[in-house]
Amino acid sequence: MQEIKSKKDSVKKRVGVLRGGTGEHYHSSLRKGGDIISHISENLADKYKTIDILIDKEGVWHLNGIPISPADLIHKVDLVWDTTHPSAGIILDNFSIPNIGSGSFLGNNVDLIRKHVKSIGLNMPRQIVSPKTARAVFEKFGAPWIVGDELVKTFAELIELIENNENILVEEFIAGKVASVHSLPHFRGQDFYTFPVVNVFGILSGEEKEKLTNLTKDLHKHIGGEHYLKSNFVLNKRGKIYLLELDSTPNLKSYSHFAQACESVGAKMHQVVEHILEKAL
Repeated sequence: MQEIKSKKDSVKKRVGVLRGGTGEHYHSSLRKGGDIISHISENLADKYKTIDILIDKEGVWHLNGIPISPADLIHKVDLVWDTTHPSAGIILDNFSIPNIGSGSFLGNNVDLIRKHVKSIGLNMPRQIVSPKTARAVFEKFGAPWIVGDELVKTFAELIELIENNENILVEEFIAGKVASVHSLPHFRGQDFYTFPVVNVFGILSGEEKEKLTNLTKDLHKHIGGEHYLKSNFVLNKRGKIYLLELDSTPNLKSYSHFAQACESVGAKMHQVVEHILEKAL
């Protein structure tokens, strides 16, 4: 029986799931990678075998708990699904290892992202990284502000946060209707397929939904996204649209907005995940 099982496993595609990393998103990457491993194992185990790859906080790569050189992955996996920093994707590309990930457009180069989105008529909230004084922030844009995950409404609160934190990001708060759009290349015969607008806070008109859909397609195409993308937007009272963030890893929880988006078009999440895997191989 063991010999038969080994032969079956040998025809499965080996998907390395890369998680962890040296940055601040270490724990969220662990969670996202764990969700991918569970989802593939539970729904696509007949075609794919998952392999857990970890980058620890010191930057050392591990395969199944054993330190490994990224170059050695060439013989260990057929594909890597990367949930870490875009720099890991560059390493994988250098060794010609097929990979699913954020790509360079989702790195920390906010100015580059702004340039991309501005060219298609999108805006992004203004921000200051590690401001020296609250006054410097106030002179650029007024209250309220987003500091980390906190909404700061008063100048006094802002002063306290800046004085007590060396490295913080202060971002302009944009009030309005919030919505998310999931997109996928080469799905159902479309170059860039968009799922119905979901995760809506506020009532969107048909015209606003259509505009978000078209902007999402333009954005996905313009940044050269080869795989899944989630674009989060806010529409202010004047109808101006801002891009809040991009996410290249779908939320594979059964209750997620991505699951709802899939079901709304008659698809199951594992079918979409399989499409992503097939296109990346």
